[in-house]
Amino acid sequence: MARRPLPRILSKDSAQIARTQIARSRELARTAADSATDVLHPLITVSRGLRRLASAGRRRWAETPKDKRGPLLFLVASLVLVVTLVPYGPLLTVVTVMAAAAWQGRDRTPSAADGPDESQSERLQALYEALVPYFSGPDDPAPLYVHGGEWENAFTDHEFDDAGRVGHLVIRYPAYFPDGDPAARARIERLLTVKAGRGREYHFAWDEEGNRLAVTVLAPLPADVPAQRFVTAPGETVLGFTDPSEVQRTLPLSYGEERIDVPPIVWRTGIRSTEPHLLAMGHPGSGTSTLLRSIALQALEYGDVLIVDGGGTGEYACLTGRDGVLAVECALAGALASLEWTAQETERRLIAINLARQAGEPPPEDTRRPLWILLDRPGVFAHLAGAEGRKDPQALLQVPLRHGRAANVTVVVAEQFESGEALSEAVRQHTRARVVLGAAAPQQVEAVLGAPPHTTPLAYMPPGRGYARLGSGPVHRLQVPRTPDPYDDATSDADRQAVLALLPARSTPADAEAPVPLDMAKPTESTEPAVERAPLAAEAVGAETA
Repeated sequence: MARRPLPRILSKDSAQIARTQIARSRELARTAADSATDVLHPLITVSRGLRRLASAGRRRWAETPKDKRGPLLFLVASLVLVVTLVPYGPLLTVVTVMAAAAWQGRDRTPSAADGPDESQSERLQALYEALVPYFSGPDDPAPLYVHGGEWENAFTDHEFDDAGRVGHLVIRYPAYFPDGDPAARARIERLLTVKAGRGREYHFAWDEEGNRLAVTVLAPLPADVPAQRFVTAPGETVLGFTDPSEVQRTLPLSYGEERIDVPPIVWRTGIRSTEPHLLAMGHPGSGTSTLLRSIALQALEYGDVLIVDGGGTGEYACLTGRDGVLAVECALAGALASLEWTAQETERRLIAINLARQAGEPPPEDTRRPLWILLDRPGVFAHLAGAEGRKDPQALLQVPLRHGRAANVTVVVAEQFESGEALSEAVRQHTRARVVLGAAAPQQVEAVLGAPPHTTPLAYMPPGRGYARLGSGPVHRLQVPRTPDPYDDATSDADRQAVLALLPARSTPADAEAPVPLDMAKPTESTEPAVERAPLAAEAVGAETA
């Protein structure tokens, strides 16, 4: 059977031609509008002046007392009579009125200054003098940077904010400057950060081919975006928000009483993901627990979640007993049992998927639902396990980390810098998605992300502010959505209601079910005592019996 060609209207060339025609039509319309404005500019100016003269006349009449309006009318009538009787009087009057209207209707917007004012010039000169020791050489016959030189040749573009500080600056530097050396770059960036103004975040764009450095002051990321449902597909998780120039996608969000579009950092998980697991590092109070809560609320929409809290502070108590939450473990014994079940579940999924593929069938339904393992501060459990002579819970993560992508299992680990050495080698190797939150040194950020950020860190960062890098991609600024613990007394009512609205319904507890008669109850072969954490313990025992 011959293949039918696509209609011409659907072909790629036709679509390109249509877009070109539309762009050309818009350009013609814009050119015609500009030409019409130029032609009608005198008429527009005279009309504006007449309107202003009429307004001034009405205002003068309203300000005139009533007892003096009669003489004023008599004076105006006398002037009209004289003008009418004088030769060429009406013509001269029309010319005079048009001239006055043209004068009154002129554009009174003050013209922008051609260059910087005196204070701005002093700032630019100070920056130039500070860069002289770094961008000058003794063997340069025509140095661009000399003491007492002019900054106009070195700074090709500059902008200032409302406070009079530098907002954007393009700097030329000599070709012999080692712009490929990270240490040399870092010295220039630190100097510009100090001289251009502290307390702001700067983005540095080095153009090695053109020997130019673009310095841009970044606007602060919104730190008060509440937790909410994001418009994402299954397998997509919003880690936070970044700068508009860094990503090509935006999400519609509810921001107070209005809707805004914010550029997100989307982490894709699942079988097709190249970064199936995530590691988040930060100092106490930096917002790593907030990030895990945000991820858990998004993961519960499509999958199951297992939480292991090494901090033991009850940060995830709001998730206990919810639909899709398998367990929230805060003790070492529970963490070991849960992670052991996770390893067995990963192996079971792999076997089931392999058998289905060998039979030429799709994977079973129970292997398609994503399983999320969230570990907060596993280093605490490592210390406790070493003190009690038990196995490190991180050793049970090797199977989910190695084979989790094929089995639709995702691992998220959050740890503090103080306990970073306690992370196992498997966690370090298999977590290709990285997040650093809080005020961290540039060396710490580079050690975790594998690349230095292109912005200067602030001395103080709000909770949830930091950097993110997915795999070998670029380093982005990150602001995690505000997802506090709803059971914390310091949480505001608006934030509490926003988080509680995202929580799934509570599962029916086992003791609330109808009792089974004794003659219908089946004896169990297991002699292990019941454990309170136990949907996972029961499933693990059932898996071992099978």
